[in-house]
Amino acid sequence: MAKLTSLKYAKSHEWVKIEESGEMTIGITEHAQDLLGDLVFAELPEVGQRFAAKEECMLLESVKAASDIYMPVNGEICAVNSNLEDSPELINEDPFGEGWLFKIQADNNSDIEGLLSAEDYASSLDD
Repeated sequence: MAKLTSLKYAKSHEWVKIEESGEMTIGITEHAQDLLGDLVFAELPEVGQRFAAKEECMLLESVKAASDIYMPVNGEICAVNSNLEDSPELINEDPFGEGWLFKIQADNNSDIEGLLSAEDYASSLDD
């Protein structure tokens, strides 16, 4: 599993990167995209939508299944990766880069402390 130690992770397999601007970029982990298989559709949230932590905020469809994606912290969607509308396979090809899902402005940046480190996330996969 490719893991980036500067990121935080949710048990539901989303990763979070805090940008210099204070916004947070959200994507799914390599493990999650492996489980889903080849992605064929991404139903992205809308900019301006607000979600609570652990609330369903978007849907990914693969050749195997449809899977909900959960908001890792309370916040508002401030950008979406519109490239995924025509090329959802970017998530499979580069889940930590070009395959990012959306950006949020968190209600409270300290909420990220409730997420897992890369090491703890990797350990949770062994359970």
